[in-house]
Amino acid sequence: MEQNVFLLVIFAAFLHAIWNGMVKNYKDKVISVSAIVFGHVPIAILVMLFLPLPTIESVPYIILSAIIHQGYQYYLISAYKVGDLTKVYPIARGTGPIVATIISVIFLGILITKFQTLSIALICFGIIILGIFSESSIKNNKAVIYSLATGFFIGLYSLADGHGARISQSPLNFLGWSFILNAMIFPIILKYMGYSHVFSRVIKEAKLIFWVGGSLSYIVYGIVVWSFTKAPIPLVGALRESSIVFSILIGFFFLRERITFIKVASILAIFAGVAFLKLF
Repeated sequence: MEQNVFLLVIFAAFLHAIWNGMVKNYKDKVISVSAIVFGHVPIAILVMLFLPLPTIESVPYIILSAIIHQGYQYYLISAYKVGDLTKVYPIARGTGPIVATIISVIFLGILITKFQTLSIALICFGIIILGIFSESSIKNNKAVIYSLATGFFIGLYSLADGHGARISQSPLNFLGWSFILNAMIFPIILKYMGYSHVFSRVIKEAKLIFWVGGSLSYIVYGIVVWSFTKAPIPLVGALRESSIVFSILIGFFFLRERITFIKVASILAIFAGVAFLKLF
């Protein structure tokens, strides 16, 4: 992986931890997640106005990405409903790169070296143990299942976005169209789940997450999607999830969360994986 790509993904991981901290710290997770989804739209419109249109060939991937995101958002909100996702969400984030790697190697014929595989494994292991060794997670099987399903969809949309961005010739605009379509479909999912008037509540109650969190999330994933066009998708996906380290630090310094032995072990495993990814 080229150094500029590596550093940009690390920067994206840092920004990801910031907006994720905003969502995590908000009392109503349905509103905070929805604020991010709808908050993508303003910056997406700006991108669409000033950057070249994506190619016609990438349109199926735009549609596919928006559909897959519905599954991701459905299971993400479902996990919040049945359990404390601050405990089990690491399982989802760690599962995503594993899913992307397995599909890429077995079905897409992407070649990954042994050291790269080890790097992905270390990063994902470091993330997943945060959830596996949580007592509340172990006792809440339904929440764990929802988190695994969330991770499955993370892996799928990473692949769809990565391949779509490569043929779009305009990765950021590809993402803009995908996010706008996602925001148009998402209210249907919310209605199906029994939530109504969510957008109006977002505007009234979660303006900061809508404007700041949504913009940060777009920038983060814009960097990631661009990086998908420059390096293997599983490697970028795994490196992006190193944001968990920044999340732990933000939680400690700003949200008064404890640093436990498991969190230290997680940080060390992720650091080792990132180092291997850079060195080999």
